[in-house]
Order: sequence, then structure tokens, then C-alpha cells
Amino acid sequence: MIRISKKKQHYGISKYLRKYLFGYDRERKMPISYFDLVRHQHSVSLRDENDRDTLWETVYYSQDDMFSIYNALKKTYSILKTDGDLSVMEDLYIDRIDLCVYGNSKPYRVRIVNKLNDNFDYFYIKRADASRVYGLELEHILSPNSISYIVDGDTLIEEHIIGIPGDMFMKTYLNSGTINKRRLAKEFVKFNERSFVRLLGDMHSSNFVVEITPDFEEVHYRIRAIDFDQQSYDGRKFVYMPQYFDSNKPIVEICSEVLSPESVRQYQKEERSMMATRLRASRYRIKELGDAVMKDNIAPPENVELLKKELAKYYKDPDFLTCTNMGAIVKTSLKVLIKQAANSKMMKGF
Repeated sequence: MIRISKKKQHYGISKYLRKYLFGYDRERKMPISYFDLVRHQHSVSLRDENDRDTLWETVYYSQDDMFSIYNALKKTYSILKTDGDLSVMEDLYIDRIDLCVYGNSKPYRVRIVNKLNDNFDYFYIKRADASRVYGLELEHILSPNSISYIVDGDTLIEEHIIGIPGDMFMKTYLNSGTINKRRLAKEFVKFNERSFVRLLGDMHSSNFVVEITPDFEEVHYRIRAIDFDQQSYDGRKFVYMPQYFDSNKPIVEICSEVLSPESVRQYQKEERSMMATRLRASRYRIKELGDAVMKDNIAPPENVELLKKELAKYYKDPDFLTCTNMGAIVKTSLKVLIKQAANSKMMKGF
């Protein structure tokens, strides 16, 4: 069982990362900052439909602040979703602003509602952390999922990722008798592989969601990370493998039940091949991101030393031992991915 016992250190956005963000339109001037939202006057605990504490607090502002903040939030949402088309604002209103007091970045979650049909959406405003931004970019480039976010100075604005929280999914759906265990197991193996290759840590059941998509006679599942704070930070390689978190044990047991070791290896190879394809398709973008992270500091030196030794042993690749920071370790991990994909194609041709 893995535990993340220490709170992660905050890393600001370096000039190297900021240059990358400007180049790919990820950094823009926004109508509101994280520090505008901290001016709330009081808060109340937010409880769910069963009257349980959600660990979020709904915050309230003075009348003078509320109008300007709510209007700025609607503009921010229009930039995030429609590239600034302000016509979408006419029928939107801010229903609630919540603060997560236990999270590393103490994020604000904004609930925004369309008054014409009562449909609602969320978005998040956080302190910009370099680890999280690198994690969002790697998710956008290397996973099947597109990610929408914007950085403005020390503020990070993120879209809401839709899905059933992993812990809720396991409690509610796993024993319902309607789950296609083999398809779910296959997706978890692929999710585990994506997390390990790009070094996204702390993927316990509260840090990912499960999308369920009906398709004719079957159901498809996709597991999506929603927390990127532990991107390339920890020194223990098992932290980057969701299979080793105790909260994920119910899904891991299903994998053991329905998948043979040969099937697991096949799905791992499939996912690595898909990641390598995405990597090649975005080779210029990933090179620029790699140039930035190679010059950046996103983890303590002792974590770097431990992880490079563990990965060198795991992959039997001494190149990891030459890494001097986490950026170099990520870059070496992606080089291993490309090398393995190339060798696999050669074997098929042979």
C-alpha cells in the first residue's frame, strides 16, 4: 500500500515554462486572478445530498465585490470555452463558488448555470504550480484526452473533467452486476501504463474519474486523471503505478480475475504503442516542452536521485543514472517509450 505522507512543495512557473505557454496560447491575460477570489468574507461547509461533509466550503463576498467577481468569472468561462465569445454570457449566471481547503493548491470551484435550460458546468481557479501545468500538458499530448486550461501569471484556470469519481464508481457500480469487467480491466491496465510512462503520481481513487459510454450492445470505459499536482515529483517508482494504491484494490482484483498475464502485457504494449504514435505526431511540441522541463526544478534532489536509480533498475537502462533533474528523467522515460515501440515494429517485420 502506498501513502503520500508529505505535502507537496509548490513550484512557481519558471521563465522557461512561461515561454512555452505563450508559444502555445496557454498563457493569456484573464479578467480575474486567484488572489481576487481570496477576498471572500465568510464561508459555510458544503454538504452533499446525504448531508455528508464534502470537504469543500461555499464562499461568499460583499455586495460590492460580488458583482465584479461574478461578471469576471462569466468572462473567464467564455474565454475558456468559446475563445472569448461574449454572446454566451447573456444566459449564464454564477450559482456558487466553493473552496477546497485541504487541497495542495486550495482551488476554487465555480458552478455556472445556463438559466434557459438549467444545465450547469464547473471550472476551477487555482494557484499556478509548475508540476501541475507540466502534468496538464503531458496529459493533453500523450493521452486520448484533450485538456483546456489557461495560465495568467500566478493563476491557473482549468476546465472541469466530467466523469464518476473513482471512489464513488467502485462503491456504486462495481457490484451492480452491469459492469463489463473485461473492458474495465483493460482500461485500468492502459491507465496504469499511461501514468507510469509519463510519471504522473498519486493516482488513487479520488484523483481520477471514470467515463461510461454506451455503444450498441456494449459499454466503454475511460479512466481520466483529474489531479496533476504529483507530476514527476515523488522519488518512489510505485507512486506512479495506480495498481499499488490500496483504494484501487477493487479494480486491481477485477484485473486479476479476468485478465491473464499475457493479456495484461498485450494491453501494456498497445498503450505504449499509442503513446509513441501521439508522441511522434507532436514531436515539435513535446521537444519544446522537454526543453523547458529540462531547465526547470520541480522536485527535491533526493527524489530525483531515488527515482533515477529505481527506473534504471526497472528498465535495465543506465541512461537514467545520468539524469540530474526530474525533467531529464521524464525525457528519458519517453525515449524508452519510442525505443520500445521501434523495437516492437522491427520484431513484427522480422
